Amino acid sequence: MEMQKLYEEVENKNIVKNDLVDLTIGESLKIKAYPLSVLKKDDAFFFIGKENYDKFLFVISAGKENGLLNEFEGELIDAGKDVTVKKCNLSTKNRKAVQKIFPHTAPIVLGLCNSFGCGDRLGVANAGHIRAIKQSNFRPILAQQSIRELTRTNRTPDDVMDAAVWAVLQEGYKDGFGSDADHLKTFEDIDLMLNAGFTMFTFDPSEHVDNEADNYSEDQLKQKLGEIDWSGLQDTSADAAKRYVDMTFNISERLSLTIQESDFLRAYAKYGNAIAHIKKMYDYLASKADKDTFEIEVSVDETESVTSPFEHFFFANELNRLGVKYVSLAPRFIGDFEKGIDYKGDLNVFKTEYEKHLDITKYFGSYKISLHSGSDKFSAYRVIGSLKGAYTHVKTAGTSYLEALRVVAAKEPALFRDILDFCRDLYETEKRSYHVSADINKVKPANQYSDTELIELFNQNDTRQVLHVTFGKVLTEKDSSGHFLFKDKIMKCLVENEESHYEFLEKHFLKHLECFK
Repeated sequence: MEMQKLYEEVENKNIVKNDLVDLTIGESLKIKAYPLSVLKKDDAFFFIGKENYDKFLFVISAGKENGLLNEFEGELIDAGKDVTVKKCNLSTKNRKAVQKIFPHTAPIVLGLCNSFGCGDRLGVANAGHIRAIKQSNFRPILAQQSIRELTRTNRTPDDVMDAAVWAVLQEGYKDGFGSDADHLKTFEDIDLMLNAGFTMFTFDPSEHVDNEADNYSEDQLKQKLGEIDWSGLQDTSADAAKRYVDMTFNISERLSLTIQESDFLRAYAKYGNAIAHIKKMYDYLASKADKDTFEIEVSVDETESVTSPFEHFFFANELNRLGVKYVSLAPRFIGDFEKGIDYKGDLNVFKTEYEKHLDITKYFGSYKISLHSGSDKFSAYRVIGSLKGAYTHVKTAGTSYLEALRVVAAKEPALFRDILDFCRDLYETEKRSYHVSADINKVKPANQYSDTELIELFNQNDTRQVLHVTFGKVLTEKDSSGHFLFKDKIMKCLVENEESHYEFLEKHFLKHLECFK
């Protein structure tokens, strides 16, 4: 197919699937192109093409004087017929050049809407995420990675942004996507992610939460009140007590909060310094970026105790008082949100408590509830999907990594057996920083499973968690010669089985998204 013809077919929506097509450029140049990636600016065409298993950005211009060609680093190819082709690597510099020309390839502030975080630890999953998201009423957050994940995978923020933007271009996605700098704890974290163009910043104040507060006596709580950063809260303990002690807040017809002194003391002991820290983080970010170019999520979920309705109210109320503008808040819900498996707990109790949290968000009317460790929480999703009148943000990461390993298990079972045994040996060490409950004794040595049984392991909770928490070592461990033990082999498998990978991801993410319909 010729370039102009392909462009017209895509523009007229005669092509809706992104299967590679054979494209003829000039007199004889043949390139396999992702049709939905084709764009036009002035007299130049742009698209993502593939040579063998390698992807490139191609910029096509009539003649050699088009200034757009000079915006990109790449190899010039004379295709004849006075047509110039520049073949460009999918680099950070070229990504930034694309974003200047085509605004839809830059992440935006999503605001109040249903949104879905699609963490991609390998940098090759976002196309599959997009294919699923397009079939829902959710907006995607495609560039999403925490500082912990960056460290464990040896990736940079630019690596994460690059992968998301090239996927957006490849899939022709023009409906807007977000980017989440996840679990930030320091000013240095903010700078790192801001410089890469991230637009959503998730503040994690867990190191400033006193998880023992639920167990303190009243005398201990009063003592702790003197250890609060009142200056950071722009407050005094006396003024704070006037706002809360013996006060009643009518949240909704079904929820009223009457605050006893012990509630007040415990809330400040537990969260006071965390709120002060968030205020400092917010002010720092606001000093570095225009207010319309970023949005904030506040994470309270990585704490040891459940966030009570009053604690949720208190946290939101204090952030509002301090002028911290946030789009979503992640409480620590009742029950277990373990990594990589479905919700564990009484769903009726979860629904009752979630409704209270929902009423609090409606009371303030300015943010949505965020669910962290959101991978595969299908039963909880169905509960939330049955409740209307508010927005939801879901954050996932590990589930996409597991889908990548599912592809390996299906296509290269010998490689997967090596990975499984490696993970079994590491699990007890690697699980320490994760909320998991897998019993390693229920995951047998890999040689005891048939090829078919290997794929079925992805439906088994213990195996999912063993694979989930060991991702860092799997992706970074090297042999004595300095070669990766598994990463390059995994990536090669995914590249060679690209469509299978996308199909697995699309199916799995639709399973998530359909729960909310």
